[in-house]
Amino acid sequence: MRTQAPALLPVFRSQTQAELLTWLYLHPGQTFSLSDLARRVDASVPTVHREAERLVESQLLTQTTLGRNRMLGANLKHPVAEALGRLLELTFGPRQVVAEEFAGVPGADRVLIFGSWAARYAGESGHLPNDVDVMVIGDNVDRADLYAAGDRAQQRLGIAVNPVMRTHQQWDDPSDRLATELHARPLVEVLVERKDG
Repeated sequence: MRTQAPALLPVFRSQTQAELLTWLYLHPGQTFSLSDLARRVDASVPTVHREAERLVESQLLTQTTLGRNRMLGANLKHPVAEALGRLLELTFGPRQVVAEEFAGVPGADRVLIFGSWAARYAGESGHLPNDVDVMVIGDNVDRADLYAAGDRAQQRLGIAVNPVMRTHQQWDDPSDRLATELHARPLVEVLVERKDG
Protein backbone atom coordinates (compact mmCIF):
# COMPACT_ATOMS: atom_id res chain seq x y z
CA MET A 1 0.00 0.00 0.00
CA ARG A 2 1.48 3.34 -1.05
CA THR A 3 1.19 6.16 1.45
CA GLN A 4 1.35 9.85 0.74
CA ALA A 5 4.19 12.12 1.71
CA PRO A 6 3.28 14.07 4.87
CA ALA A 7 2.17 17.70 4.43
CA LEU A 8 4.36 18.87 7.34
CA LEU A 9 7.48 18.10 5.34
CA PRO A 10 6.85 16.28 2.06
CA VAL A 11 10.49 15.24 1.62
CA PHE A 12 9.79 12.10 3.63
CA ARG A 13 8.54 8.98 1.86
CA SER A 14 5.59 8.53 4.19
CA GLN A 15 4.06 9.68 7.43
CA THR A 16 5.24 6.46 9.08
CA GLN A 17 8.83 7.05 7.99
CA ALA A 18 8.76 10.60 9.36
CA GLU A 19 7.17 9.47 12.65
CA LEU A 20 9.70 6.65 13.03
CA LEU A 21 12.67 8.93 12.42
CA THR A 22 11.22 11.57 14.75
CA TRP A 23 10.74 9.15 17.61
CA LEU A 24 14.25 7.77 17.29
CA TYR A 25 16.07 11.07 16.69
CA LEU A 26 14.24 12.75 19.58
CA HIS A 27 15.37 9.88 21.82
CA PRO A 28 19.09 9.81 20.95
CA GLY A 29 21.12 7.03 22.46
CA GLN A 30 18.08 4.83 23.09
CA THR A 31 16.98 1.74 21.17
CA PHE A 32 13.49 0.34 20.66
CA SER A 33 12.03 -2.91 19.34
CA LEU A 34 9.94 -3.02 16.18
CA SER A 35 6.77 -3.77 18.15
CA ASP A 36 7.43 -0.90 20.56
CA LEU A 37 8.05 1.48 17.65
CA ALA A 38 4.90 0.29 15.87
CA ARG A 39 2.88 1.14 18.97
CA ARG A 40 4.55 4.51 19.40
CA VAL A 41 4.05 5.62 15.79
CA ASP A 42 0.62 3.98 15.45
CA ALA A 43 1.54 1.73 12.54
CA SER A 44 1.61 -2.00 11.92
CA VAL A 45 4.77 -3.98 12.67
CA PRO A 46 5.19 -4.98 8.96
CA THR A 47 4.97 -1.30 7.93
CA VAL A 48 7.53 -0.26 10.54
CA HIS A 49 9.73 -3.20 9.49
CA ARG A 50 9.70 -2.06 5.83
CA GLU A 51 10.51 1.54 6.72
CA ALA A 52 13.21 0.42 9.17
CA GLU A 53 14.85 -1.74 6.48
CA ARG A 54 15.22 1.29 4.21
CA LEU A 55 16.49 3.53 7.01
CA VAL A 56 19.02 0.97 8.28
CA GLU A 57 20.25 0.45 4.71
CA SER A 58 20.72 4.22 4.33
CA GLN A 59 22.55 4.16 7.69
CA LEU A 60 20.19 6.73 9.26
CA LEU A 61 19.28 4.08 11.84
CA THR A 62 21.38 1.54 13.70
CA GLN A 63 20.24 -1.96 14.54
CA THR A 64 21.32 -4.40 17.20
CA THR A 65 19.80 -7.58 18.56
CA LEU A 66 18.77 -8.18 22.12
CA GLY A 67 17.77 -11.79 22.49
CA ARG A 68 15.25 -12.31 19.69
CA ASN A 69 14.39 -8.62 19.41
CA ARG A 70 15.73 -6.35 16.72
CA MET A 71 16.51 -3.01 18.36
CA LEU A 72 16.64 0.23 16.39
CA GLY A 73 18.15 3.60 17.23
CA ALA A 74 19.18 6.86 15.60
CA ASN A 75 22.62 6.73 14.00
CA LEU A 76 24.13 9.78 15.67
CA LYS A 77 27.40 9.29 13.75
CA HIS A 78 25.71 9.82 10.38
CA PRO A 79 26.93 13.05 8.73
CA VAL A 80 23.37 14.45 8.60
CA ALA A 81 22.31 13.29 12.07
CA GLU A 82 22.43 16.68 13.78
CA ALA A 83 20.67 18.52 10.95
CA LEU A 84 18.09 15.74 10.51
CA GLY A 85 17.38 15.67 14.24
CA ARG A 86 16.73 19.42 14.26
CA LEU A 87 14.57 19.23 11.13
CA LEU A 88 12.49 16.43 12.64
CA GLU A 89 12.15 18.32 15.92
CA LEU A 90 10.82 21.41 14.12
CA THR A 91 8.40 19.59 11.84
CA PHE A 92 7.14 16.42 13.55
CA GLY A 93 8.59 17.03 17.00
CA PRO A 94 5.81 19.24 18.43
CA ARG A 95 3.55 16.24 19.01
CA GLN A 96 6.17 14.50 21.10
CA VAL A 97 7.66 17.57 22.80
CA VAL A 98 4.23 18.94 23.79
CA ALA A 99 3.23 15.53 25.16
CA GLU A 100 6.41 15.33 27.25
CA GLU A 101 6.28 18.89 28.59
CA PHE A 102 2.55 19.04 29.34
CA ALA A 103 2.32 15.52 30.85
CA GLY A 104 3.43 16.87 34.21
CA VAL A 105 0.87 19.70 34.38
CA PRO A 106 -1.39 18.92 37.38
CA GLY A 107 -5.05 18.74 36.38
CA ALA A 108 -4.38 18.45 32.63
CA ASP A 109 -6.68 15.62 31.58
CA ARG A 110 -6.34 16.14 27.84
CA VAL A 111 -3.81 18.02 25.75
CA LEU A 112 -4.46 18.75 22.08
CA ILE A 113 -2.56 20.57 19.38
CA PHE A 114 -4.73 22.68 17.08
CA GLY A 115 -4.22 25.35 14.43
CA SER A 116 -1.88 25.24 11.46
CA TRP A 117 0.42 22.57 12.89
CA ALA A 118 -2.51 20.19 13.46
CA ALA A 119 -3.83 20.98 9.98
CA ARG A 120 -0.48 20.10 8.36
CA TYR A 121 -0.23 16.94 10.47
CA ALA A 122 -3.70 15.98 9.23
CA GLY A 123 -2.50 16.39 5.64
CA GLU A 124 -3.74 19.88 4.74
CA SER A 125 -1.22 21.62 2.52
CA GLY A 126 0.24 24.98 3.40
CA HIS A 127 3.34 26.68 4.74
CA LEU A 128 5.40 25.27 7.60
CA PRO A 129 3.76 26.50 10.83
CA ASN A 130 5.69 29.13 12.76
CA ASP A 131 4.00 28.31 16.07
CA VAL A 132 2.20 25.50 17.90
CA ASP A 133 -1.22 26.07 19.47
CA VAL A 134 -1.99 23.86 22.47
CA MET A 135 -5.36 23.28 24.17
CA VAL A 136 -5.28 21.92 27.71
CA ILE A 137 -8.54 20.54 29.09
CA GLY A 138 -8.95 20.10 32.83
CA ASP A 139 -10.90 21.45 35.74
CA ASN A 140 -8.03 22.37 38.06
CA VAL A 141 -5.19 23.57 35.86
CA ASP A 142 -3.03 26.33 37.30
CA ARG A 143 -2.14 28.96 34.68
CA ALA A 144 1.43 29.18 36.00
CA ASP A 145 1.93 25.43 35.38
CA LEU A 146 0.34 25.77 31.93
CA TYR A 147 2.61 28.63 30.88
CA ALA A 148 5.70 26.99 32.37
CA ALA A 149 5.04 23.87 30.25
CA GLY A 150 4.52 26.08 27.20
CA ASP A 151 7.81 27.87 27.86
CA ARG A 152 9.70 24.57 28.19
CA ALA A 153 8.20 23.26 24.94
CA GLN A 154 8.98 26.54 23.20
CA GLN A 155 12.58 26.44 24.38
CA ARG A 156 13.02 22.89 23.06
CA LEU A 157 11.33 23.55 19.72
CA GLY A 158 12.65 27.03 19.05
CA ILE A 159 9.22 28.23 17.90
CA ALA A 160 6.33 29.85 19.79
CA VAL A 161 4.08 27.52 21.79
CA ASN A 162 0.72 29.09 22.65
CA PRO A 163 -1.18 27.24 25.41
CA VAL A 164 -4.83 27.91 26.20
CA MET A 165 -7.11 26.02 28.54
CA ARG A 166 -10.73 25.08 28.96
CA THR A 167 -12.54 23.23 31.70
CA HIS A 168 -14.38 20.08 30.69
CA GLN A 169 -17.65 22.03 30.83
CA GLN A 170 -16.30 24.80 28.61
CA TRP A 171 -14.87 22.27 26.14
CA ASP A 172 -18.29 20.61 25.79
CA ASP A 173 -20.29 23.89 25.80
CA PRO A 174 -21.65 24.76 22.32
CA SER A 175 -21.70 28.46 23.28
CA ASP A 176 -17.91 28.50 23.83
CA ARG A 177 -16.76 29.93 20.49
CA LEU A 178 -13.19 28.65 20.61
CA ALA A 179 -14.17 25.13 21.67
CA THR A 180 -16.89 24.96 19.01
CA GLU A 181 -14.49 26.15 16.32
CA LEU A 182 -11.83 23.66 17.35
CA HIS A 183 -14.26 20.72 17.33
CA ALA A 184 -14.68 21.38 13.59
CA ARG A 185 -10.95 21.64 12.83
CA PRO A 186 -8.09 19.13 12.85
CA LEU A 187 -6.89 18.27 16.35
CA VAL A 188 -3.93 16.14 17.37
CA GLU A 189 -4.40 14.52 20.76
CA VAL A 190 -1.08 14.27 22.57
CA LEU A 191 -2.26 13.42 26.08
CA VAL A 192 -5.33 11.37 26.86
CA GLU A 193 -7.22 11.45 30.16
CA ARG A 194 -5.31 9.76 32.94
CA LYS A 195 -7.14 7.38 35.22
CA ASP A 196 -5.93 7.13 38.79
CA GLY A 197 -5.54 3.67 40.31
